Amino acid sequence: MSKLLSKYHAPDQYGNTQNITPESAEWGYVGFQAYELETGQKLELPASDNEVCLVLVGGFATITTANETFENIGDRMGPFERKKPYAVYVAKGEPITVVANTQLELAVCQAPGEGNYQTRLIAPENIDAEQRGVGNNKRYVHSILPDYKEADSLLVVEVYTDEGCTSSYPSHKHDQDAEPNETYLEETYYHRLNPSQGFCMQRVYTDDRSLDECMAVYDKDVVQVPKGYHPVATIAGYDSYYLNVMAGPTRKWLFTWEDDHQWINEEQYSEKHQ
Repeated sequence: MSKLLSKYHAPDQYGNTQNITPESAEWGYVGFQAYELETGQKLELPASDNEVCLVLVGGFATITTANETFENIGDRMGPFERKKPYAVYVAKGEPITVVANTQLELAVCQAPGEGNYQTRLIAPENIDAEQRGVGNNKRYVHSILPDYKEADSLLVVEVYTDEGCTSSYPSHKHDQDAEPNETYLEETYYHRLNPSQGFCMQRVYTDDRSLDECMAVYDKDVVQVPKGYHPVATIAGYDSYYLNVMAGPTRKWLFTWEDDHQWINEEQYSEKHQ
């Protein structure tokens, strides 16, 4: 099995199902954890040097930090309701308490913080939505914490891809610190499939093929992208959702298309599939 693929495991005593750290991923910035909490269960996250974005993938919760309490937030019981999520941005140095008011699927997105921004609620009305692509390369994006919203390091988005379509495509990469063309950003993909027994395919590869991994990804697995291109392809009968977390030394999402496939962005392709 590829070392880039972190398989889902049943919740431990704290409700944890995924735990990606810079140390386990052998990189420098992105941390990602997933939790499944029962109604009434409490999760305590200690203060750290990271800023944190808590995303309620499904369920309702009360979230308390050093200076704020957000009571009974949430608006969907699962991602495939296709509603915008609730999220909370937490500044570095603040402990966090989460109490599940219903069954709760919680994503904890982390990256180094500098303390430049205050803890805040990210409500659905604060999240931009857009459709990208056409034809079989069509997907729908919720920009939870994009590079034009306040944060020190973190970038967080969620993406819906219907059965038989591709996303994170045409293949692109962001593994070079080379502005204005590209920025270095590590990335995790937290995958969900509907129906849940399904799978999708994700490939991670570099131009020289020194890295070239193709993975069958099942519900609640995580793919780690340290470098290279990283497209996703869905399978007939199964819709895909994934939550992306990115971070690097510069908080800009600048990427480079793979030359061989960039033609899919061209006008004649779009006209053919409209």
